[in-house]
Amino acid sequence: MSVLLSRLYDDYASAHNAVQRLRTAGLADSDISLLASNADGWYKADAGGKPSAVDPQHDKNRDGADDRAQGAALGGGLGAVAGGAAGALAGLGLLAIPGVGPVVAAGWLVATVAGAVTAGAAGGIIGALAESGVSKENAELYAEALRRGGALVTARVSDSDQSKYAAVMDQAAVDLPSRQAIYRNDGWKGYDQNARPYDAAEVERARAQYRRAG
Repeated sequence: MSVLLSRLYDDYASAHNAVQRLRTAGLADSDISLLASNADGWYKADAGGKPSAVDPQHDKNRDGADDRAQGAALGGGLGAVAGGAAGALAGLGLLAIPGVGPVVAAGWLVATVAGAVTAGAAGGIIGALAESGVSKENAELYAEALRRGGALVTARVSDSDQSKYAAVMDQAAVDLPSRQAIYRNDGWKGYDQNARPYDAAEVERARAQYRRAG
């Protein structure tokens, strides 16, 4: 019997590291999925799915590709960068999610999320996450976190391995009750598909707020 584990991280880099740890611990790529905000524009792709318009500070080896996108594609086991939104972590694509904004997505969960967004299904990403086994309360928190620059890693694991992989994912993960309290204090009342996505400056301010909150 399999169970779903999901953890929230403050940025793509932290989520990428979690994916790496899961793979090192023995979890197959086909059981891992990642959704990461692209509000700060860390990942750029042309129509063919290849990185473009790279900021030099993120192209240390000067090969014309964003080092972070390459890390997702190669180091993180996401395979070649591609626009497709189906399959295991072999596909890395961009989704525009109502009430959340631009999201870089890869893994088994992507097809469900992309399908809900494309079809304009009620609840959109919330319904997609709930369908995959995430509670509605957590799904709304995850959506808001993505809107504010966060990243989500989900893993399908056997019941007997749940504790093992949960411990792996807990490293650097966000404490959900504390983060929910911050959102509530900011006036957040739940997922709103009409909410305006954060821009890069707002994402950085949000991350600074979380660092101050400890």
